[in-house]
Amino acid sequence: MTGSNSSSSLHRRGPKATKPRSRSTQDRPAAASVSLPPPSGGSEEEGDRDGAAPFHVNRSGFPVEPQTWERMWLQAARIHPEGKIVVEKIRNGAQLPAPPIPPVPIYRSSMPIPDWLQAVQSYMKMLQYNHTGTQLFEIRKTRPLSGLMETAKEMTREALPIKCLEAVILGIYLTNAQSAVERFPISFKTQFSGNYFHHVVLGIYYSGSYGALGMSRRSDLMDKPLTFRTLSDLIFEYEESYKKYFHSVKKVKIGLYVPHDPHSFQPIEWRQLVLSVGKMMQTDLKKELEKYARDMRMKILKSSSAQSPVKERCRGKSLSPPRRVCRRDKSPAALDKKPAELSTLNEVGYQIRI
Repeated sequence: MTGSNSSSSLHRRGPKATKPRSRSTQDRPAAASVSLPPPSGGSEEEGDRDGAAPFHVNRSGFPVEPQTWERMWLQAARIHPEGKIVVEKIRNGAQLPAPPIPPVPIYRSSMPIPDWLQAVQSYMKMLQYNHTGTQLFEIRKTRPLSGLMETAKEMTREALPIKCLEAVILGIYLTNAQSAVERFPISFKTQFSGNYFHHVVLGIYYSGSYGALGMSRRSDLMDKPLTFRTLSDLIFEYEESYKKYFHSVKKVKIGLYVPHDPHSFQPIEWRQLVLSVGKMMQTDLKKELEKYARDMRMKILKSSSAQSPVKERCRGKSLSPPRRVCRRDKSPAALDKKPAELSTLNEVGYQIRI
């Protein structure tokens, strides 16, 4: 989504003072209504930094509040190559074309999983990437999964452009019904020209293959087909894509599999494994990634019903529980032993097992 097309789609959905908000005030931080930021940015409404340029977050929900709306236009004028000219052209336009509202894809049982993933990615691309400098849907990473799924529903209703973090939540929402598809977040921290950049995609594991869903300014940093045999192959593919834009990958963070229950109160685990890519040899990196992928698969196969918490793993340590070494004593003396007598009971009467 570039130029006037992206801004015109937002222009058609301006603030409506009379319509009730779709989100409760309990989920909204107190700092939602603030004054417009100074030209240099840096207000408490600032969401994050994308390199040297800050971007803001719409924390007031929908319909967009007038202050948030004006701040978005100011930020778009600062970061757009043509500045205020294109903003004034759109805002003062008498007849702007109505933006298309893409239909939400519908899964059919006869549809192969790779085709469904492609349909989900195509839907995200039709929503387009948000270049305005303001993230329109607030995503709090510590929020329970059930709350994030409500935000994903709101994305489908509003049909507005999204950024990479919103695409991860939307991808989870649209693949919840496919229990055989495992989803997990993959975050990248890269460096270019002295600035750090952050990006996140939704990793996919299905039937022995890895892929990804996501949104980005660059087409080769969005999704990846479900054709990678190992997790390390998928990560190295993203690393090669970054090299095309002269970005060096500094860190990779990989989370746990996301539950398929949309009503779960469990938050998403975003960073179970953290690897400093710039300080590791590729062979060591591959070893750590494959060990983590194996542990992830073992956790699903062995303890899918236990729902026990998993401790964060340091590099070089396995998530798999340690094996207990127990050797049976088959000597004749051991076979002739009789059951424990009363003398082997402790003070409270429990038998002590040796």
